Amino acid sequence: MIARAALAAAVPRLRAAGVEDAPRDARLLMAHALGVAPDRLTLHIGDEMTGPQAQVFEEAVAARVARKPLSQITGRRLFWGRSFRVTADTLDPRPETETLVAEALAGSFSTVLDIGTGTGCILLTLLAERPDATGLGTDISPAALAVARENAAALDLAIRADFRQTSWLDGIETRFDLIVSNPPYIAADEMPALAPEVRDHEPLAALTDGADGLTAYRALAAQAPAVLVPGGRLLVEIGPAQGRAVAALFAAAGLADIRILQDLDGRDRVVAARRPVETR
Repeated sequence: MIARAALAAAVPRLRAAGVEDAPRDARLLMAHALGVAPDRLTLHIGDEMTGPQAQVFEEAVAARVARKPLSQITGRRLFWGRSFRVTADTLDPRPETETLVAEALAGSFSTVLDIGTGTGCILLTLLAERPDATGLGTDISPAALAVARENAAALDLAIRADFRQTSWLDGIETRFDLIVSNPPYIAADEMPALAPEVRDHEPLAALTDGADGLTAYRALAAQAPAVLVPGGRLLVEIGPAQGRAVAALFAAAGLADIRILQDLDGRDRVVAARRPVETR
């Protein structure tokens, strides 16, 4: 079959399954099946597909019809202009998380700790943008850490990025200039309303604490100040309705300069805080 015809046939199937941007996803799946970059697809859209290519495309479309995330089908996701390996064991990097990265890069740091690193996209992006920095990524999932290490190697950052299996900041004794985290913040009662791609396919432990969505922030508020250098920064991603609650937790922990930052859609997305500089 000609790639163009297969692509045209896939779009209504995806639409019928409720895929929001069916034409875009069909094009990305076709590029994946043909083994070409998405921006080169136009050059190959008139090609006759080989048997293996047609099979890969059909299986990919069927998976997307079942609402499997696009990134898990292709195994890749772009984040801050870099390609990251994604699996069912990792949270899918999202554009709104770039709000946290932008804020981190607005200040100085030479050491960074990424708690719940997943794919490693936050840590590795920060290290790539700051060639003199080093960092540690932690996660409770060995499978996620394996993906993060793979991404570090692919980006030539393995020498500056270390990874460790732990829960929150347990066992972390080194102090850091910057702590970042995109923790599980979806409350248990919010889970049923999530899109199937998220609810049914992404790792549950990376999405929700099974409670009110604030468990991670309580742990970070309790543990982070001792792991930050004086004047060091703590940046966390939040759900759009959690800004005031998280800010209050950080204030109660003695953190200062607390700010709630919005993403490009105008929703609360990041809480920033700083450990006070000790004075005599």
